[in-house]
Amino acid sequence: MAFWNEKRMLAAGARAPEFQLPDTGGARHALGEILARGPALVAFFKVSCPVCQYTFPFLERIHRDAKPGALQIVGISQDKAGATQEFCREFGVTFTTLLDDPKSYKVSNAFGISSVPSLFLIEPDGTVSSGQSGFSKRDLEAAGQRAGVAPFEQAESVPESRPG
Repeated sequence: MAFWNEKRMLAAGARAPEFQLPDTGGARHALGEILARGPALVAFFKVSCPVCQYTFPFLERIHRDAKPGALQIVGISQDKAGATQEFCREFGVTFTTLLDDPKSYKVSNAFGISSVPSLFLIEPDGTVSSGQSGFSKRDLEAAGQRAGVAPFEQAESVPESRPG
């Protein structure tokens, strides 16, 4: 018997909750509009999270080298715009990065986030086809395969996983 309110992260087969969030420049993006361009790997993060800092350059590699229309990468920051922009500069992130409200975490809570990074592969019809928390080499390799790219280079020593 649990004595705390245990969150449940959205699982494969669930419908992703619709959202509309601003990017770091203030332009608003709706999930439906994103999915109209194809499947999306949505990655929730905090700028102070060391596992997020480790994961995001690999996500950027997938974004940079993905075959057109194969897979979009979209970050959702749990921090304010300035800190998120600095994170993106420091870690070389160029994919669309949106801002969840750092006071209410409305979208993070709708997805059942309890730790970061948390990643969801969302199909164009809005169905979550996979979800993960923390860093998973296997799951990033699967995302890379979906995008038609290798997220890891031969010479890189990459752990199998890191908890978020």
